[in-house]
Amino acid sequence: MNALSRPALRPERPHAVIIGAGPGGLASAMLLAARGLRVTVLEKDRVVGGRSRTIEAPDGHGGGYRFDLGPTFFLYPRILAEVFAECGARLEEEVELIRLDPQYRLVFEDAAGHVTLDATPDLARMEAEVAKIDPRDAAGVRPFMEENRRKLAAFRPVLERAFTRTADVMGADMLRALPLLKPGRSVDADLRRHFRDPRTRLAFSFQTKYLGMSPFRCPSLFTILSFLEYEHGVFHPRGGCGSVAAAMARVAADLGVEFRFETPVDRVTFEGNRATGVDAGGRHIAADAVVMNADFAHAMPRLVPDAVRRKWSDRKIGQARYSCSTFMLYLGVEGTFPDLAHHSILLSQDYQRNIQEIEQGTVPDTPSLYLHNPVATDATMAPPGHSSLYLLVPVPNLTHGHEWSEADTARYRKVALDRLRALGVPDIEARIRFEKVVTPRDWRDDYAVGYGATFNLAHDLRQMLMFRPGNRFGDTQGLYLVGGGTHPGSGLPVIYEGARISANLLLRDLGRAPVSTRI
Repeated sequence: MNALSRPALRPERPHAVIIGAGPGGLASAMLLAARGLRVTVLEKDRVVGGRSRTIEAPDGHGGGYRFDLGPTFFLYPRILAEVFAECGARLEEEVELIRLDPQYRLVFEDAAGHVTLDATPDLARMEAEVAKIDPRDAAGVRPFMEENRRKLAAFRPVLERAFTRTADVMGADMLRALPLLKPGRSVDADLRRHFRDPRTRLAFSFQTKYLGMSPFRCPSLFTILSFLEYEHGVFHPRGGCGSVAAAMARVAADLGVEFRFETPVDRVTFEGNRATGVDAGGRHIAADAVVMNADFAHAMPRLVPDAVRRKWSDRKIGQARYSCSTFMLYLGVEGTFPDLAHHSILLSQDYQRNIQEIEQGTVPDTPSLYLHNPVATDATMAPPGHSSLYLLVPVPNLTHGHEWSEADTARYRKVALDRLRALGVPDIEARIRFEKVVTPRDWRDDYAVGYGATFNLAHDLRQMLMFRPGNRFGDTQGLYLVGGGTHPGSGLPVIYEGARISANLLLRDLGRAPVSTRI
C-alpha cells in the first residue's frame, strides 16, 4: 500500500503482543489498552490466569469441585484496585473479596501436644494468641507492626520503579530505605529482636514460602510480608483466585484486547537486538513491542536467541538459584469439615531441618504442609455437602535431579494424606470423589514452569532489584518482562506492580503517557 493511501486523520496505533495470560500478562494488557495501544494476548492454554487459574472437575468425574491451581491467598488489593481504576473499572464491582478473620490457622507440631495459633488482624486478640506460645513474645507484636509499617513506607518507592542501570541502586529512595533493610540479616534473625520463641518467629516468617524461600536465608526485607497480612488483610475472592483473572480478562476485552487461545509462541523475532514480533502457529505477528509473561527460566531459552541475552545467557539461567517446588493434591471429598479453618498451615516439629532437606534436594519424610478448605467461606467451591481440599507440600525443585516417577508420586501421595491427621482431618481415602496430583515434573512439563520451581527465581540479594531480569529486558529493545521472574518478584500483588513498571517503560519508549502509580 502506498503511504499516501493510508488514512492520515488517525495514525495507526502501536501494537503490543503479550505472551501469556497470567496475572502479569493480564495486568499489562489492561494498562496498555487503557493507554490506547492495540493489544494481542497469545495464550498457549484454553483459559486465562496462568498459575492463578481455576481447576474445575469435569462433569461425570466428580463435577462441581473447583480449585485454585496455584495462589490461594489474595493480599494487598490496593495495587490491583489501581490497575482497574486506570481502566475505568472498580475492582470491588468486578470481584467479591471476602476478608478473612482468622486469616489462617497455624499448627505447631509437637510430640507433647500441638500448639494452635489463629492469626487475626485484631492485634489485641493476636497478642493473646501469641501469648499461648510465650507470654513474653506478646509484647513484641505491636513494635513489630510499627517497625514494618515504616519499612514498607520506605521501601515501597523502590518496589514501584524499574532498575534499568547499575546507578539505579543508588537512587535517593534506595538510600533512604537502606538503614531499615539490614541486608546482612535473614528474616528469622531480624525477628529475634521482637520474639524469643522460635515458633513465634515462625508465625511471622513462614510467609517467605510465598517466595519459595527459607526464613533462615530470606533477606530481612521480607518481614513486610506478614505485616501486609495483618495491616491490609488476607482475602478470599469468591469463586477462587481464578475469578480475579477472569475479571481482568473481561475488563481487558472491554478495552479491545484480542485474546488468542491455544496459541503457543515459537519464538520472539528480532532485527539486531530490536524485537519485531513473534512467530506463532506458523505465522509471524508483527509488533512494536513484545511483553513476555511466560515463566522466565522455561521460556527465555526457548523464545529469545542466546545471542541477544548477554546478561542472561542459557548458561547463567542454568546456574541461577531457584525457589522450591511443590507437591500438590486437589481433592474433591464427600462431606465437610466444620472444625477446619479456611487456611491451615502445619509446621513440622523440626521445621528448620525440613527446610534444609528441601534446599539440599531431599524430599522430606515428615513434611510441613498447607491445606486450603475454601468451603469454610465460599460454598460455590464444591457441591452441597462436599469439600474441595487443596493440599500443598513444599519439596525440592528439579535442579537436584529427582524426577518423580509414578512410584515416587504414589508413595508421596500417601505421606501427604497421612500428614493430614495432624490437622485433625481423618482418613479421607474412601470419601475422595475427584483427585488431581501435580508433582514438580508436572509443573515443568504440563505448566511450563522452569525446573518445576513454582515460585520462580529465588529472592536472595544476588537476584533482586538490578540483579533480577529487567522489566525492559537486558540489551534488547522492544522486549519487556512481567511475572515472578522479573523485578520486583513473586506473589500476586508484586506481579501486578511489576506489570505496571513494565507497562510504563514500554509506554515511555513509544512516546506515550505512562500510567499513574496512585489513585
